[in-house]
Amino acid sequence: MNAPELISLPEIAMPFEPFPAWNWNLPEHFNIGVACTDAHLGTANENKLAMIVEDDVLGVSTATYRQLAQATSRFAQLLRNLGVAAGERVLIRLPNSLAYPTAFLGAMKRGAIAVPTSTLLTAEEVVYLAKDSEATVLVTDKAMWLGLREKLVGLDHLRFVLLTGPGGLLPAGGVEVRDLESELAEIVGCEPPHKTRSHDPAYLVYTSGTTGYPKGVLHGHRAMVGREPAARYWFDFADDVANTRNDRIVHSGKFNWTYVLGSGLMDPLYLGKTVIVHEGKNDAEGWIRLIAKHSATIFIGVPTIYRQIIQKTNFTGSDVPTLRHCMSAGEHLSDEMLGLWKNRFGVDIYEAVGMSEVSYYLSENKFRPIRPGSAGFPQPGHDVRLLDPETLREVEAGEEGMICLPADDPGLFMRYWNLPEETGKAFKERWFLTGDYARFDEDGYIWFLGRRDDIINSFGYRVSPHEIERVMKTHPAVADCAATGEELAVDKVLVTAYVMPHPGATVTADELAAFGREHLAGYKAPKIVYLAADFPRTKNGKIIRKQLTPALAIGRSA
Repeated sequence: MNAPELISLPEIAMPFEPFPAWNWNLPEHFNIGVACTDAHLGTANENKLAMIVEDDVLGVSTATYRQLAQATSRFAQLLRNLGVAAGERVLIRLPNSLAYPTAFLGAMKRGAIAVPTSTLLTAEEVVYLAKDSEATVLVTDKAMWLGLREKLVGLDHLRFVLLTGPGGLLPAGGVEVRDLESELAEIVGCEPPHKTRSHDPAYLVYTSGTTGYPKGVLHGHRAMVGREPAARYWFDFADDVANTRNDRIVHSGKFNWTYVLGSGLMDPLYLGKTVIVHEGKNDAEGWIRLIAKHSATIFIGVPTIYRQIIQKTNFTGSDVPTLRHCMSAGEHLSDEMLGLWKNRFGVDIYEAVGMSEVSYYLSENKFRPIRPGSAGFPQPGHDVRLLDPETLREVEAGEEGMICLPADDPGLFMRYWNLPEETGKAFKERWFLTGDYARFDEDGYIWFLGRRDDIINSFGYRVSPHEIERVMKTHPAVADCAATGEELAVDKVLVTAYVMPHPGATVTADELAAFGREHLAGYKAPKIVYLAADFPRTKNGKIIRKQLTPALAIGRSA
C-alpha cells in the first residue's frame, strides 16, 4: 500500500519542506519474533548485545542476538511439544527480565498469540484476562505464582504454567506447573518458526474499557512494519540506515505497557540496537547512573520520570556525555520541564502520542523545531486526518476534529477481542476513529486535545473511571461511586474516587481507599477517596463528572 505524497492536510501551508513520500513494504509473510531475533543471525549484529537487564536483586544479565534467537526458538519448540497450536494465547506476567522477550517473541515464533499483562494487576484482574483471552499457557515467576495459583484453579482453557526465577514449584489443580529454565535446557533441536503472514494475529494487549472491564486489542504481525516510520521520525535513526551506530537505549518502563513493549523492546530489537532495562525500585538517580554505566545514547521515559530527575538530582549533561536523544510519551510533558531538561542536559525531549490500537503515530522530530505543547506531526506513512466523526468531513486548520487513520494502516490493530460491536463502532467507512481530538495550526503542527470521554491520565497511565467504579461499588457499604482525576499541580493528576455510602453505613474514607488498593492495580487504585452525600447529576440521573470537586466532600481519606 502506498502512502500519499504528503501526510499534512492539503489546505495547510507549512513553512517547511514536506516530508518525503513513504511506501509501505509489507511482505506476504512476516513474523515479529523472527524479525527481532533470527533476522540478525549471520549479520554484524549476531554477537552484539541485544539486551541488558539490571535487577536490584538478581544483578546484571545479558543476551546477544544469537542467544536471544536460540532462547526464543526453544520457547517456540516448548510450546509445540506441549501441544500449543498456532493462534492459542500465551499469557505473560513477568518482571523486566530476559525471560520476557524469550516468552513474548518465542510465542509469536510458534504462531501463538502473546498476551502481555502488568505485574501491577491484582490476582482478580489477572484471572479476568486469563478467562477473556482463553489463555492456554501462563508464564510468570515463582514469587508472583504464590498469589495466583489458588485463583487460577479450574479455568477451562489454562493447561500449563511455566515459572521462572529462584524457588520451588508449587502445584495447582487442573494445570501442569513446570520450571521454564529446566524445560528450555532440555530442548536440543528446534523446528523452523511458524510461517505467519503479515496479517496473522501476533499479540493481544489489554487497555481500559468503557464497560468497566479491560478491553483486548489484537495486533497482527504487520504492526512491526507499521512502526518503521518512528525509527526515522521519533527515535532519530534517520541517518543510520546502515545500522552502523551502536545506539544503546535505556527505557524507564515495564515491558507489559504497550509504550514500552514497542519502543523499549520490539522497535530496538527489530533495528539491531541494544536495550537496557531495570527491574527494582524506581530511583531518579538510578536512571542517570544506568545511562552513564552503559554509555546509553537514548533515554525513553514518561514525564513523571523526567520531572523526578530534575527535582531530585543535581546531575547534568556532563554526567551522561553519551546521551544524545530523549523521548517521552504517555502524557503531556510541561513546557517548563522541556526547558529545564534542555538547560540541564543539553538535549531536547521529543514527545509522541499513541494508543493501544495503533501505538505512536504523532511525534516531534529533529527535522522541525519543537513547539512546546504540540504533539508535532503525523509520522510519514500514517495518513492522519482530522474529521468530523458524524460526516467524515475534513476540518479546516485551527478547527477541532477527531483524529482518524485509514483502516488499511499496517500499524493499526486488527480488532477488539470478543467485542465485534466495539470493533464496528471504531471503524466508519474507510476510517478508524480514534476517539481523540486535535487541531492543526497554520504551520501544520498538530495540537493534541485528548478524548471527550472521561479517561483519567495519571502519571503516564490511562485509567478508565468505569473500571474503578465497578470495583468500588462491590464494597457492601457503597451506594454509588464516581471516579475522576484531580489535578494537584502541573503534570500531577491523582486518581480520585467520590463515594456515596449507603444510609446508615459507618465506613470511613480510609477503609474505602484500602479496599481500592486491595482490589485494583496500584496505578488504578484511588489515591484520594471523598465521601459525599450525593453527586451532581443530569435530569436523567447521570453523574456530571466535571462538577465533582472536594467541596462536595463530607469526609476524605488521609
